[in-house]
Amino acid sequence: MMNVRTKYNALFFFISLACLCAISSGSSAEPDALRRTPIVEAVEKAGPAVVNISTEQIVRRQSPFGSSDPFFDQFFRDFFDPFPRREYKQNSLGSGVIIDKRRYVLTNYHVVLKASKITVTLADNREFEGEIVGTDPKSDLAIVKLLTEEDVPVAAMGVSNDLMIGEPVIAIGNPFGLSHTITTGVISALDRSIRVSDEQTLRGFIQTDAPINPGNSGGPLINILGDVIGINTAIYSEAQGIGFAIPIDKAKRIISELIEYGKVRAAWVGIAIQDITPAVAQYFKYDSAEGVLVAQVFKGSAAERAGLKQGDIIVNINDQPIRDQFSYQAALDEYTANDTLTLTVFRDGKPLTIAVRAEEFSQEQAMGLAYQEFGVSVEEITKQTVKQYDLQTKQGVLINKVRPESSAAQVGIEPGDIIRQIEGVPVDNLSDFGEIISKIRQQRGAVFLIQRGARGYYVTLERQ
Repeated sequence: MMNVRTKYNALFFFISLACLCAISSGSSAEPDALRRTPIVEAVEKAGPAVVNISTEQIVRRQSPFGSSDPFFDQFFRDFFDPFPRREYKQNSLGSGVIIDKRRYVLTNYHVVLKASKITVTLADNREFEGEIVGTDPKSDLAIVKLLTEEDVPVAAMGVSNDLMIGEPVIAIGNPFGLSHTITTGVISALDRSIRVSDEQTLRGFIQTDAPINPGNSGGPLINILGDVIGINTAIYSEAQGIGFAIPIDKAKRIISELIEYGKVRAAWVGIAIQDITPAVAQYFKYDSAEGVLVAQVFKGSAAERAGLKQGDIIVNINDQPIRDQFSYQAALDEYTANDTLTLTVFRDGKPLTIAVRAEEFSQEQAMGLAYQEFGVSVEEITKQTVKQYDLQTKQGVLINKVRPESSAAQVGIEPGDIIRQIEGVPVDNLSDFGEIISKIRQQRGAVFLIQRGARGYYVTLERQ
């Protein structure tokens, strides 16, 4: 018969064995549970909708005369062809994310810039041709549509108006042409500005320390829930660990414009503005240097219909303070045609609120502004006008009327002259002309490249 000690030892053995069995059976489950972090789950949710974008661009050799000026390149082609012009293909890579079951891909404008062919590869290695639906250089966003009827995964769109500094984020992309690469970090700052040139500053960016490598451009920045909160777009080249993304709330507004119209219809209020100088402030009895003065209200514009007047000082747009012309234009860039802008203005020593429904800056308005401000009326070049004015080229727009005593008249521009460039941007037709006038409508002056016969010359036209 077993004594008490023997019974105790036997019981301890069986309990120990049971514990070991329990530990052994759970040893494979617990580590898996620990490894499946929220980051893993977020990537699994968003990853299938992230794509690789490969573009092909046809690059033409420069003029044999070594000119880098588009006007003179065209001049040489017009008068010295045939010259052999060599072409070669240049490839580039980027990322994108499928945002709609209609197979729309959101990416950066610079990823698809000048692409003659676009190939989109999904995470499951399916490959489709893509076509550009719309682009917006100002925000560096573009929409590409997959040319297929197959079902594709779609990313969940989050919101960016409630982001928190320190919040974990994940960047997904295809750096260096590799398949999906994941980097993690936190939101370092919000509403950052990036100066990309002397004339352009991009605003409202998410700053993150999640590494954004070459090829990650256009890929999504997601939160810990796997929702897209931004589009990776830039690396700060002078510092490590600093990347920028376009907030998804801003992108959503641009997406709808690009899908419906192929471009972002800029908000046009219908005024000309100028900065507040000490003399201006004193004249209007205004005790601040911040704001912009309404120098002109265009006839028939939204501003005129809303009751805005020459001499008003705009100090706020939709609760966003306006300091100068630069901040005014930056604020306007956040909206599109048909958006309602609530302006706080200073008039006769008192603040006043005026609601203006912005409209699209149309081709007709561009033509009217060009004639009123610069003094030129233009039309397309036709066979008839080529014969009438003995033109040497069909590229550009023809000046058919010059307003007396205008800036154009003062520098000697005449009917029959051709506008080939404005501010260095080629003008091939009336559509180009209208778009460029829209972009420079707040500038005090612009440089025009004018062609007369076989000669071209640059002139600066000041607004009047």
